[in-house]
Amino acid sequence: MLITHPFDNDKLREECGIFGVSGTDGEASALVALGLHALQHRGQEAAGITSWDGHQFHTHRAMGHVAGNFDRDDVIRALPGTAACGHVRYSTTGETALRNVQPLYADLASGGFAIAHNGNISNAMRLRRELVRRGSIFQSTSDTETIIHLVATSNYRTLLDKFIDALKQVEGAYSLIVMTPEGMIGCRDPLGIRPLVMGKLGEAIILASETVALDVVGAEFVRAVEPGELVIVQGSEHRSIHPFPARRARPCIFEHVYFSRPDSIVEDRSVYSVRKAIGAQLAIEAPVEADLVIPVPDSGVPAAIGYAQQSGIPFELGIIRSHYIGRTFIQPGDKVRHLGVKLKHNANRALIRGKRIVLIDDSIVRGTTSLKIVQMMREAGAAEIHMRIASPPTRHSCFYGVDTPERAKLLAAKMDVGGMTDFIHADSLAFVSIDGLYKALGEEGRAAARPSHCDACFTGDYPTSLTDQDDAETVDQFALLEERVG
Repeated sequence: MLITHPFDNDKLREECGIFGVSGTDGEASALVALGLHALQHRGQEAAGITSWDGHQFHTHRAMGHVAGNFDRDDVIRALPGTAACGHVRYSTTGETALRNVQPLYADLASGGFAIAHNGNISNAMRLRRELVRRGSIFQSTSDTETIIHLVATSNYRTLLDKFIDALKQVEGAYSLIVMTPEGMIGCRDPLGIRPLVMGKLGEAIILASETVALDVVGAEFVRAVEPGELVIVQGSEHRSIHPFPARRARPCIFEHVYFSRPDSIVEDRSVYSVRKAIGAQLAIEAPVEADLVIPVPDSGVPAAIGYAQQSGIPFELGIIRSHYIGRTFIQPGDKVRHLGVKLKHNANRALIRGKRIVLIDDSIVRGTTSLKIVQMMREAGAAEIHMRIASPPTRHSCFYGVDTPERAKLLAAKMDVGGMTDFIHADSLAFVSIDGLYKALGEEGRAAARPSHCDACFTGDYPTSLTDQDDAETVDQFALLEERVG
């Protein structure tokens, strides 16, 4: 069976990344493919591109990475046009199947409609049931398709008004790029939970999940799309509208901790600098006497640098990662399976033997990754192993486009820090505090920020309604009651 490496499969994963361009000289799909390469970390399950040549839409979608699917001339030539949008996917809603790969496309009464979505609609199941009762026929299990049907069944006259009407019915988090014969639309949900930025390349307008995608194609960063804003692009011209009531923004704080690439700019802050600041704050809050600070590659590196600089303990690469191993065949048998763990990460034994080490990682989810890392360090001869985590304990599931286990499987939801320390077999374990995380962002603390971000995975403070989750809990309660009555 094909599985990801054990050090990678115990992470919170973003659902996807999106990229769109309008007003090019005919190489739109090639630019989108380059942009998706830069966003590959946001979704590695599937990729797709839809282009518009002024007469018709062209789409290519495939399972797997951007490389191998969109680095062929024949594929790009089959996607002609001056406008295109693309998507990389890691599913949180909907099965792993080609029918769920985006951009999703439909022929509406007003013409073709392609949509790429980053986020999660938290009332999609309830809306879907209502739409099916009214006669809608769904072609996928993706929550994104709900938007298409809401647009198709809206009673408003213009496509833009139909789209706004659809968005006013959905809950949750979304950054969207939509392509129609009339032009391209980019938008963020009213709380700005999921990111979207705008750039320019010559006369062309670009929309992307992260600024690093603009860098890769040589585009100039213009600004972030504002929460609740719709950017309407026609050729190389654009205008902006704000159709929703103004609300206090709550962008996802985990973009700073893990999701975004460290070379991106999020909310006018360097992600790399914020992660170093988190590491420094962690050293202030959870100091320890040790010989070396060692990052868990690659996501723990900036925080480990910050911890080392603040503490004065030397930074070293005690875990060496191979970047040439992708998905691996795991053979049956415990012995061979155990050996396969070292394909991507291996201990730098000569450095570690006899040393007291501080391991820096970005998060603990189920705890299986931390357990394997600590075990590997023990086998390499570490004298003491102190784990420091550059985020607060993850105690709650995310319902806004991040793949998280159900709460019962989150280690921090089941155990206190002492129990977690014993579980991963570390000598000590500490997390940065929620106030410390806000301080690393340049704020006084969570209370002073009121709070300024969505941090529900740490605090349980969900900034929107969770209709589908509440419906599921209600169904579960009725099922339990019937079971007890029976």
